[in-house]
Amino acid sequence: MCMTTNTTHTMNATTTMNAGHMTSAAHTTNTATNTATNTATNTATNATTNARINFAKAAPKAFRALVGFDIAAREGLDPALVELIQIRASHLNHCAYCLHMHTNDARKAGESEDRLHMVAVWREAPHFFTEKERAALALTESVTLVADGGVPDAVYAEAAARFDEKELAQVLALIFAINTWNRVALATAKMAGTDER
Repeated sequence: MCMTTNTTHTMNATTTMNAGHMTSAAHTTNTATNTATNTATNTATNATTNARINFAKAAPKAFRALVGFDIAAREGLDPALVELIQIRASHLNHCAYCLHMHTNDARKAGESEDRLHMVAVWREAPHFFTEKERAALALTESVTLVADGGVPDAVYAEAAARFDEKELAQVLALIFAINTWNRVALATAKMAGTDER
């Protein structure tokens, strides 16, 4: 009886050990398969990203026209204001490429780190910005998110009270330009940190 029991326990222990090894082997195989699949997927994704067009080379006339529009839009505007507008639109459009570029440009032009950190939450930190800058930031948000409810009369009226007609037209042009640049960068998968100007 004891011998039978011991034999049974030994057989069960052997079966359990073998099952454990089989489970471990299956787990190892599955892990290796998943790793290979993930690597292949990531490689394919990177290949797709890398395969996107170079807009400047593929559509040089359109690209030059956009550069010209951008230059014309900035004319006569305070360089600090230009960067604030471009940074805020890039936040809203989730464009890391343009956000990196314009925060760097702002730093080089002497913008403070405090103000750069506050751009995304300017309504909660109004004392960091002038009335003119706050009006421009509000207008930037409304124009950038135009599908969410248009440009409210109150937002437009505040901007019109802070800028003369020519300046307001320039601010609007700059908002149009950065929104276009954001879309170019996002559609062609530009990588943040690789300033291609």
